[in-house]
Amino acid sequence: MNDFVDLTRSLGEPRQPGPFFAQLDAVLKKRVGYILLTLLVVDGAEVVRLYTSDPASYPVSGRKPMTDTPWGDHVIKQGRSFLARDREGLRWAFYDHATIEALGGGSQINVPIVYDGRCIGTVNLTHREHVYGPEHLAAVEELAPLLIPAFLQAAALR
Repeated sequence: MNDFVDLTRSLGEPRQPGPFFAQLDAVLKKRVGYILLTLLVVDGAEVVRLYTSDPASYPVSGRKPMTDTPWGDHVIKQGRSFLARDREGLRWAFYDHATIEALGGGSQINVPIVYDGRCIGTVNLTHREHVYGPEHLAAVEELAPLLIPAFLQAAALR
């Protein structure tokens, strides 16, 4: 099976979005690799965590005031992907960069989930410094539209 078939089939399983997020996690781990994977939905001036690969450090339902930051302007308001190749990029983007760095993070990918012309959430991957490049970003961008149903469901429940 290819990754797209596996992902779309997982959408038909009951108790969504759990099965889809688990399949997405496996696909992203294989295609891109990460230390941390989080999925965030936009909720007013904050983002809320829908999924995390590290619930101890970044629990589900955790909130961050990220929309009114330079990162939020770039990713959420402009709907543009963000790639930090090193710790300097992390420090520019995230006030909690010390926590990210403590996990071993040094590079970051953030891809907006855009529906009807607006960003409704983001998919976020963290890895060691200098691991991610444009090819990794492109792999995540290719999968991002498949997240739209789960993010619309999450937004409707807020």
